[in-house]
Amino acid sequence: MHMDRRFALIVTFSLVWGLVVSLLFYRIAAHAQSPAPEKSLVVAAQPLPPGASIAAEAVKIVRVPEKLFPHGGFSKVEDVVGRPVVSSIQPDEPVVEARIAPRGSGFGVAPMIPSGMRALAVRVNDVAGVAGFVLPGARVDVLVTGRPPGADDTVTTPVLEDVAVLSAGQTVEADSHSQSMSVAVVTLLVTPAQSVSLTLAASEGKIQLVLRNSGDRQVIPTPGRELRELYGQAVSRPRAPVDAAPAPAAPRRAPPPVAARAIPLPSPAAVATESMILLRGAQKSVETFPGKVARP
Repeated sequence: MHMDRRFALIVTFSLVWGLVVSLLFYRIAAHAQSPAPEKSLVVAAQPLPPGASIAAEAVKIVRVPEKLFPHGGFSKVEDVVGRPVVSSIQPDEPVVEARIAPRGSGFGVAPMIPSGMRALAVRVNDVAGVAGFVLPGARVDVLVTGRPPGADDTVTTPVLEDVAVLSAGQTVEADSHSQSMSVAVVTLLVTPAQSVSLTLAASEGKIQLVLRNSGDRQVIPTPGRELRELYGQAVSRPRAPVDAAPAPAAPRRAPPPVAARAIPLPSPAAVATESMILLRGAQKSVETFPGKVARP
């Protein structure tokens, strides 16, 4: 009888445990089969190059899980139509806020210019353009060669360092093969102050672009170099102005003589006298003798 009760408890516990496990697996399977919430996403229907304006037929709507919706994405086509492209967008790639410019910012290169910056075109040749490998997105240094006013020798000196190339000719994006481009004009992205320096350098001297690694952002101060330095001659760098000779020190005036002060001298000692009456018979006389000195 005791064994039957134990057996019944074991069987009951096993049935309850199996029911709990089955219910748990059923809920997990039902949750996995339920569709995840989706959201509309605007993607490119064709390649969108930089500077192009987005047309309605150039984009389309797709449904994506809500948790995969990209940051800055759009759900309506009218939110992106008419806006210029800043960075190229490939087909089926989401159109996000960071890849397009606001309406009214212009087309072509203008939307690609960050706020506070300027795009300045400079004329180059195959040598100045580093054999055509100054491509959009590259970074360069700018050197100028000329003769400064008042100098008697030609000087090469750096004007700008670590400047981004915005476009080469009319190309604002390099191809995937990074092939060289033979162009006559290169557009650089500069600050307003740099644009003034670069314009002056291009008009008064001969500029040369120096290609640098795009990951190398270090700016190294480099002094200019004169032509005579290449031939081992003495340079004619301006000397620091010589300070004017110091004015001679004013002669030191002797202090006015101090008036001699009368030092009181002790009054001469008063000599005291003593008198004595002498009697010689019937004669009487008085004689005086010096006495002790009387101190003041």
